[in-house]
Amino acid sequence: MSKLRVHAFLLVAVSALLPLAAAHADDRGEALQRASKAVTVLQQIQQAPDKAIPQELLRNAKAIVVVPDVVKAGLVFGGQHGRGLVSVRTADGTWSNPVFISLTGGSVGFQAGVSATDVVLVFRTQRGVDSLVDGKFTLGVDAAAAAGPVGRNAHVSTDTQFKAEIYSYSRSRGLFAGVALNGSVLRIDYDADAAVYGAGITPRRIFEGGVTNVPNQVVDFRDRLEEYTAK
Repeated sequence: MSKLRVHAFLLVAVSALLPLAAAHADDRGEALQRASKAVTVLQQIQQAPDKAIPQELLRNAKAIVVVPDVVKAGLVFGGQHGRGLVSVRTADGTWSNPVFISLTGGSVGFQAGVSATDVVLVFRTQRGVDSLVDGKFTLGVDAAAAAGPVGRNAHVSTDTQFKAEIYSYSRSRGLFAGVALNGSVLRIDYDADAAVYGAGITPRRIFEGGVTNVPNQVVDFRDRLEEYTAK
């Protein structure tokens, strides 16, 4: 093969790879921006204690999901989609590095006319966490889900009303309240995980601390969880 042909071949190969490299960079940037938004959601919710998630509920959580900017397709009935993060409580009681996830499902219960809503899910049992680690999880099917209580004086009792394994919340137009999200599906966002942590890294490995060079935005999310759930 002549030098001219070799150069032409290399040029074509590099040209084909550049869009892939750019897409990877965009995926990583979008994922880290998502982590930063999730930190902001946590901060803004917990800075209003009279409307915040009860400390009792947070202190005993097995996992916490934060999905900023869940976008609706429809008004009262329709669909929704968003991407966020989930961290789980580790064996020593600290919070894991987060895994990136997506949320899709029906939008019943969201305010009509609201274009984007922040969603927070608080898992109270290990069963729900284990199902999510397997890659896909449906609220109300894989574990019981209910609109969560709010406020510093809200008591998460053990009566019929508060036996849910997962409590769900939404925030839109500055309002924060429990919301029913049964039927919504959580999935592991493997592309975002690969962009942030590296190819071939499993969710279980991330949760168990088997990753290095964790970006600051991800560390910040984990640190905020430690701050707001301190016993």
